[in-house]
Amino acid sequence: MSESRPIGVFDSGIGGLTVVKALRDLLPNENISYLGDTARVPYGPKSPETVQRYAIELAEMLMKQDAKALVVACNTVSSVALPALTEKFPVPVIGVIEPGARAALAASRNRHIGVIGTRATIRSGAYEKALRDADGGVRVSSRACPLLVPLIEEGLLNDEVTDQMILRYLEPLIADDIDTLVLGCTHYPLLTSSITRVLKRQIMVVDSAQNCARAVEEMLDQKSLRAAPLNNGELQVALTDAADNFLNVARDALQLKIGEVQLRPLT
Repeated sequence: MSESRPIGVFDSGIGGLTVVKALRDLLPNENISYLGDTARVPYGPKSPETVQRYAIELAEMLMKQDAKALVVACNTVSSVALPALTEKFPVPVIGVIEPGARAALAASRNRHIGVIGTRATIRSGAYEKALRDADGGVRVSSRACPLLVPLIEEGLLNDEVTDQMILRYLEPLIADDIDTLVLGCTHYPLLTSSITRVLKRQIMVVDSAQNCARAVEEMLDQKSLRAAPLNNGELQVALTDAADNFLNVARDALQLKIGEVQLRPLT
């Protein structure tokens, strides 16, 4: 098995680039192939069966590039399709939910954790299950935030309208006395500064992208799949449809160097 094979990363749109950024920072010698399904974003309102079908299609496209591992940089997909992906593909598959849950439990002091995500992620109860499997006494307050992904995709990261929506979504969780907030969507780390500004109190914010990257590092070590230490990792980015704000959001918010973006229409 060639260690220089790329890590395949996919998401419904641009949100998964937060995971790519975390991977690039942590594992600069790894080659990464990113695939964003901009033709069908957002996944949150769609049925579990549809999300699972989309996820398998994207994973198959990355496997054709000889990916040595698949990183599901999407909480919605991680919440409903991870078992199917793990069963179908012969490479390690890493999601974002379990790493995020572990980090939240480590950060929480009052054992009351808030989770925000898409409707599909919250409806699945995946974070609640992961948290309670690890700690039966933890309290979990969840909230679907369906308007945040479209606002991010439009590049409205520091906008009054976005701040108003964040406040509207988070007020019930703040009133519930959570001390830790899990950003249960890989788009949401792009709003970390806005969320911190709106919270105006000491609530620990857990970024699923950073914790997913650490889980990938652990897996690569365990499976002896690390790239050569002196390898200069390359990033390839492909989308299933054009995205007007894609490059601006990636460059401005993440300071991520992206070369020519490939277009891979779905058949």
